[in-house]
Amino acid sequence: MAGPLSHIRVLDLTRVLAGPWCGQNLADLGAEVIKVERPGKGDDSRAFGPPWIRDAQGRDTAEAAYFVCANRGKQSITLDLSRPEAQQIVRDLAARCDVLLENYKVGDLARYGLGYDDLSKLNPGLVYCSITGFGQTGPYRDRPGYDFMAQGMGGLMSVTGERDDLPGGGPQRVGVPIVDIMTGMYATIAVCAALAHRAQTGAGQYIDMALLDTQVAFLSNQAMNYLATGEAPKRLGNTHPNIVPYQTFRTADGAIILACGNDNLFRKFCDVAGRADLATDPRYATNGKRVENRADLTSVLDAVFATRTTREWVDALEAAGVPNGPINDLAQVFEEPQVIARGMRIDVPHPTAGSVPMVGSPMRFSGTPIEYRMPPPTLGQHTAEVLSRHLGLSEAQIAKLREDGIT
Repeated sequence: MAGPLSHIRVLDLTRVLAGPWCGQNLADLGAEVIKVERPGKGDDSRAFGPPWIRDAQGRDTAEAAYFVCANRGKQSITLDLSRPEAQQIVRDLAARCDVLLENYKVGDLARYGLGYDDLSKLNPGLVYCSITGFGQTGPYRDRPGYDFMAQGMGGLMSVTGERDDLPGGGPQRVGVPIVDIMTGMYATIAVCAALAHRAQTGAGQYIDMALLDTQVAFLSNQAMNYLATGEAPKRLGNTHPNIVPYQTFRTADGAIILACGNDNLFRKFCDVAGRADLATDPRYATNGKRVENRADLTSVLDAVFATRTTREWVDALEAAGVPNGPINDLAQVFEEPQVIARGMRIDVPHPTAGSVPMVGSPMRFSGTPIEYRMPPPTLGQHTAEVLSRHLGLSEAQIAKLREDGIT
């Protein structure tokens, strides 16, 4: 079966991560995605190595793992957008596309006649999505924006990391560029919603996505904790601001996560731990009391968990239905039987590496399953094909564009 977006064509003028992540989602869903890159250099993330993808003989290729992570399923064409001829090609392609993604600085594409106002006149049904650090309005609109900055400015680092009074305390960024990724995810949702609206009305529209907006939005429960009380939440390390015990504990040989999301699960845990008395102790019998007495209860549980190995705890808690889990490194993640069974590692044929290992999409459809039709492209791999198929250019015309440095 064709993917749910197999009828959609996307022109992707984005680079690095937030925009490409959106483009890859749309490609996974079946859309035809044409990625526009700079001649000679391409997407900035093509240079974000090492590590590089390796071929069957274990030799490094020219493909950066970072680029590969966000560009599956796309066709790559090269265009020098500073050239009028290249700008016209973008206009011609946009007139034939359903979606345009871009993450240039505010106003950059409009200078080339490639802004939404320009392209929507050629294609009134175009869904045009801009992704910037701070959005198209407001006092920071002209500032460059990066994931790390948004994590700090948007409050995430104020609630991430160990407490200031403990060893290693202080603000920490998340170990993956989560704001870029979440902005790409929100952009994907917004694009799909705009396409649904267009299906009813025939009208496209403009989508304004910002990293900072996204970061503030997904503060979720921590934002509401502040709005409800007027008190800014603090860093709590691996503990939860509203649930106890919902944290990590050191075991006899490592560490484990315990997640008692309600009083019943806490009682089950206490039975497994041989400390049924804790479940009836007035200081710990309800979650509210456990939050109030977090420090005392944690001290007791630290001693309890030190009596068994991680595997012993995992097996015992699993048998009792108490949510828990080990803290895996990436090698262990991809060895987990559940990760294997769900097909979260895929291998995609690649023109220079032979085969590229990738992380699969988590989206599961009963009627239109995800198909990994194309690997991340080499730079400019599809220029001739796209210009010929969509714009009807001849081999001679395409050769002249290449000779003139336009592609």
